[in-house]
Amino acid sequence: MQLAQNTTEQAAPAFDPMTLILLAAFAFLIFMMFRGRKKAKKQQQELQSELRPGAEVMTQFGLYGKVVSIDTDENKVVIELSPGSTATVHSQAVARVVPAAVPADDAETPSVAAPVAEPTAATGAAGDAVHEETPEETLRRLDGDDRTKE
Repeated sequence: MQLAQNTTEQAAPAFDPMTLILLAAFAFLIFMMFRGRKKAKKQQQELQSELRPGAEVMTQFGLYGKVVSIDTDENKVVIELSPGSTATVHSQAVARVVPAAVPADDAETPSVAAPVAEPTAATGAAGDAVHEETPEETLRRLDGDDRTKE
């Protein structure tokens, strides 16, 4: 009888490394889920702060336009796609606010020399324009036909 009692006591170890690994993996997954939600919420708040009438926006389905009005109660945004053409979309359908193109200052832009045009078939050695061949003339020239079109 003592032998039976000893085997049952040894069958249930107090510490199982597999359980610890499983709990750690579960905790990591929960952490990553909360982190992803937090980043998405922060990104959505940044977008909402930039969203105002007159801003250029792009929707998730690729339409570009200017914001005409925003209805925060119903989460709707009216976008003018072209003059006189508007579309009403859900506020979450606005993917990003397109930044306005800022003209670059001449002082900040490094000067780059203009590339020198090399002589091609359309220009002569001096760079002056030469008669361009039509595809038919090119075929005749390559086939060895001496007939020229006059």
